[in-house]
Amino acid sequence: MSYLLRNSIIAICIAVIFTIAGFSPAGAKEKEVRFVHVSWTGVTVKTELASKILESLGYEVTSNMVSVPICYKAMATNEADVFLGNWMPSMKSIANPYFEKGTVVKYVANMENAKYTLAVPEFVYEAGLKDFSDIAKYGEKLDWKIYGIEEGNDGNKVIQKMIDKNMFGLGKFELVPSSEAAMLSQVKSFVKKGKWIVFLGWAPHYMNEIIDMKYLSGSTPETFGPNNGSATVYTNIRKGFAKEYPNVAELLKNLKFPVSMMNQIMEMLYKNSDLTTMKAGLMWIKEHPEMYKKWLAGVKTLDGKPALPAFENYLDSVDL
Repeated sequence: MSYLLRNSIIAICIAVIFTIAGFSPAGAKEKEVRFVHVSWTGVTVKTELASKILESLGYEVTSNMVSVPICYKAMATNEADVFLGNWMPSMKSIANPYFEKGTVVKYVANMENAKYTLAVPEFVYEAGLKDFSDIAKYGEKLDWKIYGIEEGNDGNKVIQKMIDKNMFGLGKFELVPSSEAAMLSQVKSFVKKGKWIVFLGWAPHYMNEIIDMKYLSGSTPETFGPNNGSATVYTNIRKGFAKEYPNVAELLKNLKFPVSMMNQIMEMLYKNSDLTTMKAGLMWIKEHPEMYKKWLAGVKTLDGKPALPAFENYLDSVDL
């Protein structure tokens, strides 16, 4: 197959994916803001809060859940505007090429002191599996498997690279991709049975509240980064967005999500299965007005009025 034909087929496939996912075409109307997000609970909460704030200010908002690679492809091709879930350094292999080309802008950190690395149940940790270098020693107990999340995710790619390059002696291992919910269900099942498992863990997340778990040491700049997988989460925007939407860009610059805030929201969701991510997020910020007041500082409605009264009117009108 020729190079041009292959690239044409790839371009057509991407266009079909965008259409199925409901992406707006390039040149979307001025008041529409297009988010992309992945299926992680924390990113979903952040995206829904940002969306509701913008809607209360008069904007039309769309939000599509896709894989990490498609998030970046969408922003790079003007099929989407904003992504609130850029975990760094673990996403660097996917995100950095777009940052370097200038098609996607890293923009601003929205969460610091996050965590993203491999984890094990506490009883496994206490039995001796405490570091990346320990995993291979317990290969048989682990059935030579490491559990990740959705296909194409950056964390999965890091795990697969470790396997492919036999880093830490992991060459015999198999990556088991899954959804976030299915992976956690698997972990809980293994813990209940006393079975050993290594899985992709992160904070903030309710998994830290419902599973007795420990994060492994030993992460390197080539894997989940230094400092044992400590991470910073960034807001990314497409090229030109801040200039075209300065008011929205100001809001995005203000949006900061402390780890403690997200842990509390996720705990609310875990304790009440009928609660939606959107409602949990709105309930939390209604109880913490100091947070949204910081977010809305210097921000206007679409027609140029102060943003704070508009959003507070919206909060008062919502049945929480």
